[in-house]
Amino acid sequence: MGDARLGAVVDLLSQSPIPLFTGGKWHSARDGAVLEVLNPADGNRLATVSAAGPADVDEAIEAAWSAFGQWSSLSAKDRAVVLHRLADLVEARADEIATLESLDVGKPVSDAMEFDVPFAAQGFRYFADVSVHARRSEPIALSGIEARQVHLARGPVGFIFPWNFPFMLLAWGTAPALAAGNTVIVKPAELTPLTSLFFCQLAEEAGIPPGVINMVPGLGGTAGTALSTSPRIRLISFTGSPGVGKLVAEAASRNLVPSKLELGGKGAAVVFDDVDVQETAKALTSAITLNAGQVCCTATRWMIHERVFDDLVAGACKLLAGTIVGPGSDEHTTMGPVVSEIQRRRILDYLDRGTSEGASFLLQGGQTLVPGYENGYYVTPALLTGLPDNICAREEIFGPVAYAIPFCDEAKVIELVNSSPYGLANSVWSSDLDRANRVAERLVAGSSWINAHNVFAYGLPYGGVNLSGWGGGVNAADTYFDYLRKQTVARPLPPR
Repeated sequence: MGDARLGAVVDLLSQSPIPLFTGGKWHSARDGAVLEVLNPADGNRLATVSAAGPADVDEAIEAAWSAFGQWSSLSAKDRAVVLHRLADLVEARADEIATLESLDVGKPVSDAMEFDVPFAAQGFRYFADVSVHARRSEPIALSGIEARQVHLARGPVGFIFPWNFPFMLLAWGTAPALAAGNTVIVKPAELTPLTSLFFCQLAEEAGIPPGVINMVPGLGGTAGTALSTSPRIRLISFTGSPGVGKLVAEAASRNLVPSKLELGGKGAAVVFDDVDVQETAKALTSAITLNAGQVCCTATRWMIHERVFDDLVAGACKLLAGTIVGPGSDEHTTMGPVVSEIQRRRILDYLDRGTSEGASFLLQGGQTLVPGYENGYYVTPALLTGLPDNICAREEIFGPVAYAIPFCDEAKVIELVNSSPYGLANSVWSSDLDRANRVAERLVAGSSWINAHNVFAYGLPYGGVNLSGWGGGVNAADTYFDYLRKQTVARPLPPR
């Protein structure tokens, strides 16, 4: 890390502890609590971070309220100028952000450079522009009453983010909220808080007023609970597992605080017999090795037509076996470690439980050692097959594991896909676009993709149904309005 461009990364990591950021000030947690952040590549301590407690979260919410009047009273154009400046800084500091994200999460630096960082910058630009052009006042046609409905900023909004795409998800969530005139309090994942804290430095440099962005890393049971149970926030957005999402929504509902949940999935890829087998195998294997499979919407259930099943899984096994597993800092690595030892054990446990229930390995993955990084959290990709009621076919594993199931009947495979309690994203693979579109519309999910998986663009709505989420999605103009409250203004007209 000798490159002069990465000096800010060294400076950040050298602080012990790295402080919280509330009200435009950097400070330690009131009770002195800290978190140890480990490097997934080698298991060593990467950084020590101040761990927010309830008092710190309350202080952040107070700071957010203090800043709300000034920030919300700016014109949409003035806020957009600041957010564009922030996006400029994200792009200018891409090397540092990508390096931190790789160190913290384990993903290859190149992946963060090619997707995470630029997509985050695009998010701030997109919602800044949406805010400038959005109509926040709509007339209502009534007899005898002059009326309109206006859309107003809600106030302080709380965010709880996961560890798989910390920087990109930070942008997905906060960009529309900030563009709408809200202030934010962010609780990043305790495993991966570093790029979120670095982001606060960029926010200061961009000229975002003190208190508009507040960062309170800490444990879910302390900082997360304090944020979700506070009656002083006006909305809470949570990204993570359905189980924790239910707890967050329940806690917020006691104060009648609305919640916005982006939750897990068990994505299916329905592959018909008229595909290019090798290209489809390449796309599906890339989907499950992306971010070491720690992607909530990725294709982990492969429904493959029986006529091409053997050829496709053979091609997939060959590609997966060629995955270069190693530290994210190695330019030859194609898949980094998973984020923690707990996550690695979870994946291995699912493989054991799946095979004990009758699943068989098409490619036996699992724990592996990388020379020189023996204490890192490495696994190799696995591909299983068996009955569709197997635990590995039903539950979200969150690792580089796919489960292949042959089919021959269109109606039955649609029924099988829709039997899942999740509903985040599925894909359909066929050269017959009439069939692909027909099946895509019948699959129950927030997104149905055709001849691709993991398709993201600003302006393209993304969200979930059933156990995969509620309260609205992300990445589209509608998301901007999720962070605004409606208010009617009416005046009775005098009789003629």
